[in-house]
Amino acid sequence: MAKKVKKKTIVRREYTKADVKELRTHSKAKTPVAKIAKLTKRSEGSLRQKALKLGIRLGHRR
Repeated sequence: MAKKVKKKTIVRREYTKADVKELRTHSKAKTPVAKIAKLTKRSEGSLRQKALKLGIRLGHRR
C-alpha cells in the first residue's frame, strides 16, 4: 500500500527594508547566493528574482 506524500506548503514572506538592505550588502561583498539563501532562510530563486527587480547583481563568482 502506497503512502500519501504530503506536499510542502509554500510560505510567502514579504521583503522588509532590512532584508533589502542585507541583500544589497551581500551583493557588494560578493557573497555566494547559496550562502545568502541559508542566512536569510529564502530560496536562491527568490533572492535572484528580488535582486533582478532591485537592479543589483548576485552570484558574481563563477
